[in-house]
Amino acid sequence: METSSHDSETDREQDADRERDTGREHDADLDSDVEPITDRVHDNSWSANLEKPQHAERRSLVVEQAKSAVEHTASGHHVNLVTHGDHGHPDEYLYDALAEAFGEDCSWEYVEQCGCGGHVTRVHVE
Repeated sequence: METSSHDSETDREQDADRERDTGREHDADLDSDVEPITDRVHDNSWSANLEKPQHAERRSLVVEQAKSAVEHTASGHHVNLVTHGDHGHPDEYLYDALAEAFGEDCSWEYVEQCGCGGHVTRVHVE
């Protein structure tokens, strides 16, 4: 099959985007323009705001900070992940990432769509 230079250029751009996002995923809380989602373990139920402008720009940041929020929630409690509406319903991108990261150590349920278009997912930490 013959490919055009446009196709290979597009592939290179997509590869560069993936590399950039992969690097940022690991350093999501370290970006100078991004505040950490939290700086402590919550021994109560709490909400993580993943609706800021930088979350609208990068789905990978939403996923990484959602995982960080779960990691910072003590066993027996839950965190409400309030995700940006620009990325659609969280079952399209977040639930598989949570399952991969935490397995059976947590469970989640969709709560509702906010009036602003965002989505609330409650994650129970076992």
